[in-house]
Amino acid sequence: MALCPRSARACVDDVQLSDYERLFAARTIYTGVRPGLHPDAPLYRRIVSLAWEDLPAPVREMHNGVAAATGVASVERGRHPLAWLAARMMSFPPPRSEMPVRVQFTSDGRAEHWLRSFGEHTFSSRQYEGTGKSERLLVERFGALEFSLALVLEDDRLRLVIRRWRAFGLALPLWLAPRSTAYETAENGVFQFFVELSHPVCGLIVCYKGWLKAE
Repeated sequence: MALCPRSARACVDDVQLSDYERLFAARTIYTGVRPGLHPDAPLYRRIVSLAWEDLPAPVREMHNGVAAATGVASVERGRHPLAWLAARMMSFPPPRSEMPVRVQFTSDGRAEHWLRSFGEHTFSSRQYEGTGKSERLLVERFGALEFSLALVLEDDRLRLVIRRWRAFGLALPLWLAPRSTAYETAENGVFQFFVELSHPVCGLIVCYKGWLKAE
């Protein structure tokens, strides 16, 4: 039996664009161009880049140098012991409906410190622009936990999607991370926020939502 000799050949027609379209049809893929912005631009504006002008006006205002904002929020907490422990580690507030909320924003030019007051309970986080594998992502740190978040504009909502996370400085697989539904939007010209964290092992960890107006 004669064997075909091995040789180099052009393979440009072996895979067509339609093959990739079928492969990725079930996935949501975002594309865009991110030009460099002035380093003194507000944190969220640097990361969102060209999509900044497409955000609802109250969302832009909240991330454009506001010093503090006040409003009303409700908090729900999970009852599983592991959910309680996770919420305790991140200092999330206890459950309560329609409580006064105030957020104070402090910026050093490269990072922002958010001090949140839900009634008498306070908790804080530090947000900054990621580097390396987290480049173009917003990194938010709660104590020993650090989350790298993609800022995605979708249906007039600015969604915060977990892409990477670390605990005590150690990178952990994404499948172990909490499941998150978090977004900012506007209703009737007022800034609205929604954050829900859960995990397959313990269910709901925390859900807090409400509205804010700049002081």
